[in-house]
Amino acid sequence: MNRQGQKSMDKVDLSVEERWAEVRKQLNAARASYEEAGELTGDEVKKALKKRAKALASRSKDEEKEASANLEVVEFLLAHEKYAVELSCIKEVYPFRDCTPIPCTPSFVLGVINVRSRILSVVDLKSFFDLPKQKVSDNSRVIILADDDMEFGVLADELKGVNSIPIEKIQPSLPTLTGVRAQYLKGVTAGGLVILDGFQILRDKRIIVSLEVD
Repeated sequence: MNRQGQKSMDKVDLSVEERWAEVRKQLNAARASYEEAGELTGDEVKKALKKRAKALASRSKDEEKEASANLEVVEFLLAHEKYAVELSCIKEVYPFRDCTPIPCTPSFVLGVINVRSRILSVVDLKSFFDLPKQKVSDNSRVIILADDDMEFGVLADELKGVNSIPIEKIQPSLPTLTGVRAQYLKGVTAGGLVILDGFQILRDKRIIVSLEVD
């Protein structure tokens, strides 16, 4: 490589390093903001998570049978459409703020947030599902999905609450649901609620972004 080419490469490397330095600065500020505000899960979701944990700890066989006949979900909006994810794969719910864009990531990755020193990527499912974009508002929330191996957030335009749906009322599919949404589909209700398989989303390598920030 000639001297001019080397200078060009050095300039590119410096630009990337400067951008990451700005990312680290914003993440540190976000960390302080989240720690000051404390955990904001939404009373209904928080109570539902605690209730579920308590029920699992002291559940009789009859209660297990009754619970298995229903699917507990968190309902939310994406581009004015109703979606839900099973409560069992949701760790927390946070207001969407202090999200730091990251260079060289797919368009459906909005950036990262700092939640009590945990760096989590935030995915916009609307972009992944080819749905119309919505402006971020005070109602926007980050639903943090987690299993034993993976953890990241998905953006919801608005949180609608927790619901317990009889499994017998969940239909397998709709003709209008195709592509990625069909792959993530757990079922739909007669009222048009699309229930996504949160664990399938967590396992999909196309949507996983691994980030390490010092």
